[in-house]
Amino acid sequence: MNDQKIPLPPDVDPCDAEGHDHKALRLDEARAQILSGIRPVAGRETVPLPEALGRVLASPVRSAVDVPSHRNSAMDGYAVAGSELPRQGERSFEVVGTSWAGRPFAGRVGDGQCVRIMTGGMVPAGLDTVVMQEHVAEANGSARIAAGHRVGQNVRQAGEDIRAGAIALQAGVLMRPAHLGLVASIGVGEIEVFSRPRVAIFSTGDELCSIGTPLGEGQIYDSNRYSLNGMLSRLGVEVQDLGVIRDTAEDTQRAFEEAAAKADAILASGGVSVGEADFVTETLQRIGRVGFWKVAMKPGKPLAFGQVGQALFFGLPGNPVSVMTTFYQLVQPALQALMGIAEPAVPVMIKAICQSKLRKRPGRQEFQRGVLARGDNGEYTVTSVGDQGAGILSSMTQGNCFIVLPLEHETVQPGTEVEVQPFDGLV
Repeated sequence: MNDQKIPLPPDVDPCDAEGHDHKALRLDEARAQILSGIRPVAGRETVPLPEALGRVLASPVRSAVDVPSHRNSAMDGYAVAGSELPRQGERSFEVVGTSWAGRPFAGRVGDGQCVRIMTGGMVPAGLDTVVMQEHVAEANGSARIAAGHRVGQNVRQAGEDIRAGAIALQAGVLMRPAHLGLVASIGVGEIEVFSRPRVAIFSTGDELCSIGTPLGEGQIYDSNRYSLNGMLSRLGVEVQDLGVIRDTAEDTQRAFEEAAAKADAILASGGVSVGEADFVTETLQRIGRVGFWKVAMKPGKPLAFGQVGQALFFGLPGNPVSVMTTFYQLVQPALQALMGIAEPAVPVMIKAICQSKLRKRPGRQEFQRGVLARGDNGEYTVTSVGDQGAGILSSMTQGNCFIVLPLEHETVQPGTEVEVQPFDGLV
C-alpha cells in the first residue's frame, strides 16, 4: 500500500446541503486538487520487455551503445566522398564493391571510386555521402553522377538517435509499442516498472440486481461495475470487484474497510447524494477524509473525493453516464498518476461545427454525447445523439465523442463551432 497523504481541506461538510452549490468546484480545480498529492504506488518489479506493454517505467533506461551503432545509408544508392562530387556537369566513379546491411564492404576506396550501398549498409571509411540510385547512371562498372548533391546527404551518423551513455527513456513513461522498440534497439531485454495499482470497485443501492438474477419489483440490473471494470482494465490496473453493497450504514462501512485494506484506490458508484439512504459520503466523512463532493459539471455533479486509510476514494454518481463521464475526466488522470505516469494524458480536443441545437444553462461544464464526422471538404462536424439524460447509457454507445460546453456557455445554435473529445482519445 502507498503512504498517500492527499491534501484535503478539513472543513468540508458533505451533509450540509443547504446553500452548498456555490462550493461546487470547477472541473479544472477538482482535477488539480486530486492530482496535487498523488504519488506512484510504491511497488516495483522487473519484467521481460515483451511483457512491458502498458506498464509504467519505474527507473530510467540508459543506453550502453550508440543507436545506430555505425554510419549507415538511409537508402539504396552509391557511397562517395563528398569532396569529389562535381560542382557542375557530371563525373564518373569506378564502382569497387557493395556494402550490404549486415555485410559491410571490407576493401579500401581510392580517389574516383565509389561503393554500391544498400539501405542500412555501413558507409565505408573515407566516404561520407550517399547518392540515391535513381540519380545515378551505372554501366560497365562505372557510376555517373551529376552536380547538385549535398555533402553528407542520406547518411545516418553513429549515435544519431541515441548516444552511448545517454538516457533513452525517463521514468514515468507509459510503455507503448514504440517504446518497446526503442528499448530493444539498445539491447535491453528487461526493465523495471511500477506495480499495477489495485483498484476496488463496488456499487451501492437496494434497487440493484446482479446479472443472472430475476429482477424484483423496482429493481434494475447493475451496469456501473461492468463499465468501470472495462475502463479500468483498458487502463491497465488490477481490478477487485466487491459487488453490490446494500443501503445500510453497516454494510457501507464494511465495504469501505475491506476495500481500503486491499486497494490503492476505491471507486464506489451511487449513494453520494444527500438523502436518508445515501451512506457513502456520510461514511467517508466518518471514517475517512473528505476533499470535495460537488463538481460544477454535467453529468456528474455529486462526486465525492477523499481518502480512506491510505487509499484514494472516489464516490461516483449512480447514473451510468455520470459514472463514465466522471471517470474519464477525473478518475482516470488520478489513476494514471498512481500508476507512475509522469504526465497524465490530456484528452484530445477537436474543433467541429455543431449541427444540432444543444440546450444548456450557465453554471456547469457539460459533456453532451455526439457523433463526430468528417466531410469531404475535411471539415469536422458533430451532431447530438439526442436525449442527454444521465441515465441514458445508450447515448454512450450511439455517440463517439463528448461535446464539451464550457461552464459559462448557454444554448448552442446549429452552425456554432464547438470542442469535442473523441471517445477513442480517452483511453
